Amino acid sequence: MLELTYQHIIGIVVTLVLITLVGAYSGSKVKTSSDFAVGGKKAGRGIVAGTIMGTLVGGSSTIGTAQLAFLYGFSAWWFTLGAGLGCLILGLFFSGPLHRSNKETVPQILAEEFGGLSKPISSVFVSLGTFLNIIAQILAAIALMTSMFRMNPMVAAIIAVVLMSAYVIFGGVWGAGLVGVAKLILLYISVIAGGIIAVSSAGGIGEFVSAFPKYPYFSLFGRGVWIDGAAGFSLILGVLSTQTYIQAVLSGKTLKESKAGALISAFLIPPIGIAGIFVGLFMKMNHPDMNSASAFPKFVLEYMNPWLGGIVLATLLVAVVGTGAGLSLGISTIFTKDIYKNYINKKADDDKLLKISRLVIVVSLALALLFTTGNAKSLILKWSFMSMGLRGATVFGPLCAALFIKGKVKDKYAIASMIISPLSVLLGKLFLPQSFDPLFLGIGISFMLIILGIFASRSHHTIENRSSL
Repeated sequence: MLELTYQHIIGIVVTLVLITLVGAYSGSKVKTSSDFAVGGKKAGRGIVAGTIMGTLVGGSSTIGTAQLAFLYGFSAWWFTLGAGLGCLILGLFFSGPLHRSNKETVPQILAEEFGGLSKPISSVFVSLGTFLNIIAQILAAIALMTSMFRMNPMVAAIIAVVLMSAYVIFGGVWGAGLVGVAKLILLYISVIAGGIIAVSSAGGIGEFVSAFPKYPYFSLFGRGVWIDGAAGFSLILGVLSTQTYIQAVLSGKTLKESKAGALISAFLIPPIGIAGIFVGLFMKMNHPDMNSASAFPKFVLEYMNPWLGGIVLATLLVAVVGTGAGLSLGISTIFTKDIYKNYINKKADDDKLLKISRLVIVVSLALALLFTTGNAKSLILKWSFMSMGLRGATVFGPLCAALFIKGKVKDKYAIASMIISPLSVLLGKLFLPQSFDPLFLGIGISFMLIILGIFASRSHHTIENRSSL
């Protein structure tokens, strides 16, 4: 067991104090539930990018990427590459319609176009998909903390959940965004430095090429075209369908700021994955029998300068905690705005909504902790890809229809898509062969129903026109 030195501890403490001060400042920005949910629509491009990357660049894109690279090589890049492509599309094509919608949540956008029933249905499946990614962050936290300290995995999971609750419960988007900016500066220094150290310590990229077979380690489809293709596809759709990332765009004070924040994210996210891949491959070269989930934290402890290593360990901890917190914030916003306010307590005032928002964060994290039991050794990115795919299958088709072809799709077909598509993904996980990702089935069914809804809407309008003659 590698031991933390006093240099590691000093680096960790200084970094955490810095992040805590930023978080404390962010808490002073929250006066209303609108501030908590969308930053009062006052966010500049830095806060928009910080909120997006503060959630996307977490345990999955660092510890999880190094773990998958340890096992399969460059197919691990799909998480950050797909996330970058998703942010690019979000900035170029979706930010305008989203910003003009003047809504706070994805279900609100859907409900305006397809009726009230779409709001609770989409809320349930989107929240379920987001919930799966919180589990991935807790798994990453377990790998990190058990590498740093001699502790039971479930104790590490409990500590992670407590930290996630504290991280966002006082700051909402302001907390996620401001801390996201500070975290990303540190994370870039940390992860890119780790990648450089891994390559130089190995003796150059040529040593990696010599040590590993070209396939699967240097292929983006090392686990198979269907599996890895679906992984990248799920990230793109997930980014374009997830409350947290859309919420960041909606929080921008102008369309220009929202678009710029998304494009900054698209440019900055993919390189982090490359650095994590080389760390994972380096640990495979030198420690082939180790627990793959511990590849990144153990690399930091053994191969990085302890002063820098302390900063890196603290930054990884904040990255994991920040992502889990940001995801729980997305669930909280959907529940509070779309379910509690509409179906449970229609007369709730602003203070009540803020209290409920914070309570839902704690409850969602506690439930994720329960689901982590028995899955402590599972692949981190497995949960992340599954999460993004489920969100995409639920929302992407209907959201595209609501934003780009308003009034062209008959309501019941869009609502059917929100139910049948995610259910087909969940059932496909149980009954389809592992070599075929059910995301393709779910998206295929979704777009088939949307197309049928277009024809049904045209037929309805044709009949109405004939009746009026």
